[in-house]
Amino acid sequence: MSNPSFDPVRIGVVSISDRASRGVYEDKGIPALQEWLGRALRNPIAWETRLIPDERAGIAATLRELVDERRCDLVLTTGGTGPAPRDVTPEATLDVADKEMPGFGEQMRQISLRFVPTAILSRQVAVIRGQALIINLPGQPKSIAETLEGLKDAEGHPVVHGIFAAVPYCIDLIGGPYLETDDAVCKAFRPKNAVRAPRTT
Repeated sequence: MSNPSFDPVRIGVVSISDRASRGVYEDKGIPALQEWLGRALRNPIAWETRLIPDERAGIAATLRELVDERRCDLVLTTGGTGPAPRDVTPEATLDVADKEMPGFGEQMRQISLRFVPTAILSRQVAVIRGQALIINLPGQPKSIAETLEGLKDAEGHPVVHGIFAAVPYCIDLIGGPYLETDDAVCKAFRPKNAVRAPRTT
C-alpha cells in the first residue's frame, strides 16, 4: 500500500509482444507487473505503460523515451528474451545502456532453474541508462512474480533472493528516489549506513 509521505517514483512497464500489440490476445505482462509492484512498494507510483511489437529499433526508442523524456526511475520489460528470431529485447536494451548489470540476469536464471530446465534459454539483461535502472523480465506472470520476489520456505524465510531485493539500493546509488518495500512481499536490502530511519506516517 503506497504512502504519500514516501518519495514518489515513476515506473515504466513495457510489454513486448507482436501478437498482443496487434490485439490477437490480451496482454497479461503489464497487469502482472503493476499488481506485484503495487503490493511490494510503499511509495506512490506514477505509471508509464507501453505495449509494443518485437522490433529492436522500436523497443530501444521506447526505452529512451521512458528514461530521457518521461523521466522514469525504473523500467521493467516483459517478453522477447528467448532464442527465437523475433526475440530481440536484450539486444534493444543493450543498445541504450550506459552500464550493464549482469547480476540481475544471472539471478533470474538461477530462480527459474528451480522450476524448469529451459530457464537457461532466457537471455534477460539489466542496464543503467542515466539515472534509471532497466530490467528485462520473463514473459509469464507467474515467472515475473517468482523472479522479483524470490523463493521462500514454509516459514516465509528466503530460500533464493528475488532480484527486487537489490533494486532499491541500486536506485539509491544512481541518484533515484528512496524506494521503500513491504517486507511481507519483498524485503529490500541496503547496507546499514544507507538505511533511512523508519517513517510511521
